[in-house]
Amino acid sequence: MTDPVRETDLYEPIKKFLQGQGYVVKGEIGAVDVVGCRGDEAPVLVELKTAFSLSLFHQAMERLAVSDLIYIAVPHKPGKVFARSLKRNIALCRRLGIGLLTIRLKDGSVFPHADPGPYRPRRSAVKKQRLLKEFAKRVGDPNTGGATRRGLITAYRQDALRCLGHLGVHGATKASIVASATGVETARRIMADDHYGWFERVKTGIYDITPKGETAIRDYKAELTKLAA
Repeated sequence: MTDPVRETDLYEPIKKFLQGQGYVVKGEIGAVDVVGCRGDEAPVLVELKTAFSLSLFHQAMERLAVSDLIYIAVPHKPGKVFARSLKRNIALCRRLGIGLLTIRLKDGSVFPHADPGPYRPRRSAVKKQRLLKEFAKRVGDPNTGGATRRGLITAYRQDALRCLGHLGVHGATKASIVASATGVETARRIMADDHYGWFERVKTGIYDITPKGETAIRDYKAELTKLAA
């Protein structure tokens, strides 16, 4: 069984990394884990932790009162779980204006992932239009802010419910008739794709509801009533 990683295990690799860039490095200066100085430049401050944590980011933000060159450093670990966590924390560091280093303890390698600096977010016109389109198309306000994604009433789900409601009343129906009766222009595609398991094609161009669709009619009775109003 391997010994647990300690913050002190991270110090020497970080010290050597900074010394390789011409810094004079000392540990535990005041409340700071690692301080590197190079000539008249602003000092580099590094906070060490054995894993990402909220307190690590709090410490890093406090150090911004001393210098603009703040880094956090954690052990580099193999596997997809750490890779996903690393990706999210790189994005967070960039937003906070702090740097991020990871250390591979088996050989002391240090990997820079983000450098300190002002954050300039890139705007996405596509994402903005998608957001506003969903806002405009959704009928009413069927969801509570902060709810989980599962079961949310999106504009797409509302269109699927309109199709489901029509089939629930009229039985198997041609897709073109469903589209005309409900005002859902994409009715054929929605029923053919059948993301929710509510629809089945009984003949070419004709759709009916499945047992799961019958359950959905009961589960979404209130929403179906609003959409029919």
